[in-house]
Amino acid sequence: MCDYSLHNVASRPAKVGDKLVTTKFDFLTRGFAAIGEPNVAVCLLPGTEVAFEKEVERDHAFDRLLPRMRFGKLGDKVARFRQLNMDRPNVHHDALEFPDGQIVLVTRLCEGQHVTVLQLPASARVASAAQEQVRASPVV
Repeated sequence: MCDYSLHNVASRPAKVGDKLVTTKFDFLTRGFAAIGEPNVAVCLLPGTEVAFEKEVERDHAFDRLLPRMRFGKLGDKVARFRQLNMDRPNVHHDALEFPDGQIVLVTRLCEGQHVTVLQLPASARVASAAQEQVRASPVV
């Protein structure tokens, strides 16, 4: 899913193997865009697993003041997409959960980080495989 703040942005669902980049859309919010498609948000389903090219960085006020202290560095390269606060319609929902349990809103990620979609949630793969099977079956 794409966050409520991306409803006015063109979007498409993520696919396994997609190469994405953290992007600022309409100078208001951040999300993922496919490399080469900077104006199209790529929407992840809850449970989607992603891998960052480098250690994940998020915005942190002290990082600009004291960059050697590594305030914005998370220490991880892999995460699972999830959504928070779904009962609150006008707040950001999209987040990443890291192996240590830390959760970071996607809107807090620094721009320009490269990400690969490793795996979609099981329910999405089953539905996709079923659709492919229907398309491949001969018409009687």
